[in-house]
Amino acid sequence: MSTAARELQFLLAEPERRLLRRLAASLPDRVTSDLLTLIGVAGAAGAGAAYALSTYSPWWLAAASLMLAVNWFGDSLDGTLARVRRAERPRYGYYLDHMVDAFATAAIGLGIGLSPYVELEVALLLVVGYLALSINVYLESAVFEVFRLAYGRIGPTEARILLVLGNVALLVVSLALPGARWVIPVTNGAALGAVAGMLGILLVRCAANLHRLARLEPLRPAVSAATRAG
Repeated sequence: MSTAARELQFLLAEPERRLLRRLAASLPDRVTSDLLTLIGVAGAAGAGAAYALSTYSPWWLAAASLMLAVNWFGDSLDGTLARVRRAERPRYGYYLDHMVDAFATAAIGLGIGLSPYVELEVALLLVVGYLALSINVYLESAVFEVFRLAYGRIGPTEARILLVLGNVALLVVSLALPGARWVIPVTNGAALGAVAGMLGILLVRCAANLHRLARLEPLRPAVSAATRAG
C-alpha cells in the first residue's frame, strides 16, 4: 500500500540516503520532485539508446554509463526531495514510481538487447525477471505494509553499478580485442546466469511469503449451508 513503512537494507542504502538528503537540501525551489522524475526517465531512455548505438561504436557504452548515472540521480532523488520538503504524496508517488520503474527497466533492457553484446531474447528475459522482482516488492508492500526495496543486500543502486562495471569491461575488451568472438557467448551466459539467479531469489521469497501468510491466516474448515442455517 502507498503508506507502507520503508525498509532500505541494500548494501549502499545508508551512504546513499545521506548523499541524497544533502543533494535535496541544496536544490533550488524551482527543482521539483516531478522534474527529477522526468530526469530519471530521460536517463533511462538515454541509456537504452546508447546501448543500441554501441552497435556502431563501443564508446557509446561510456554514454550508457553516464545515462545510468542520470537515471539514478532523478529516480532516487525525487522521493528524497519530497520527504525533505515535507511535500510527500504517498499514493501519487507509489503509482508514479511503479510506472517509471517499469518503463526504465523496459527501455534499458531493450537497449541492451539491441546492442551487439547481448541477444535480444536474452535481454528480454532479463527484463521479465527484473520486472517480476519489482512486482513482488510492490505486492509485499501491499500485503505486509512494509516496502523492502532490495533482495538481500542488492537493490536498484547496486544493479546500476553492476551495469556500469559491465559497460567498462566491455569497452576495454572491445577496444583491446576488436572482433573477439568469445565476447557474446560470455555476455549471454552472464545475462542468463543473472536471469536464473533472479528467478531463484523470487521463488525463495514467494515461498517464504506464502509460508508466513499461511501462519497469519490459517485455513478454516468450510461451514455447510445446513450448519449456517441452524
